[in-house]
Amino acid sequence: MSKIRVLIADDHSMVRQGLKQILELESDMAVVAQASNGEEAVKLARENGPDIILMDINMPGMNGLQAIKVLKEEVNPYKVIVLTIHQDREYLFKTLQMGADGYVLKDAESEVLIEAIRSVYRGQSYIQPNMTRELVREFNRVTLNEREKTDEGSLTSREIEVLCLIAEGMINKEIAKKLYISEKTVKNHVSNIFKKLNVSDRTQAAIYAFKHNLKT
Repeated sequence: MSKIRVLIADDHSMVRQGLKQILELESDMAVVAQASNGEEAVKLARENGPDIILMDINMPGMNGLQAIKVLKEEVNPYKVIVLTIHQDREYLFKTLQMGADGYVLKDAESEVLIEAIRSVYRGQSYIQPNMTRELVREFNRVTLNEREKTDEGSLTSREIEVLCLIAEGMINKEIAKKLYISEKTVKNHVSNIFKKLNVSDRTQAAIYAFKHNLKT
């Protein structure tokens, strides 16, 4: 069984060592490199080809945001999970805009980080659950000038309503009650939304709604 190859980028040695110990308790994970700043993270990523990069934001020299930009511009972009102390929605929004695949706070339980790594490895996006409200707040605050008209234009008005409620963190039962429709109808709408936007889960759909400032 092949292991998920992880690169840790953080300027604190104790943090890196602690993360390494946590991850290597998992039978399907291996830490292949450690970096103390963004420049080193880029160099080691190119040398080791990790499946997942855990990226701190505040680091000396090239910081995490700058490193994400470089790593996402590679011919084969790396999968990056931001691991940070910042709970500010501005950081969350900025890193998602730059293409980050996940966002986890450093004070999260280890199980959250493990779940994030496995989810992103499978091709999904992952935002720490208690950060979802920050995502929705930014979704309501920011107006993006650039929109992908094709995908958005293919959604019906009802599908946009459902998508916005997904972005607010509602489950199908809650959406059905909110819109006075059956739960089965909601499931059909969710399935159509996923197909039209070419996403595979509710988090990715919520990120799409957030990035494109969709509102009912």
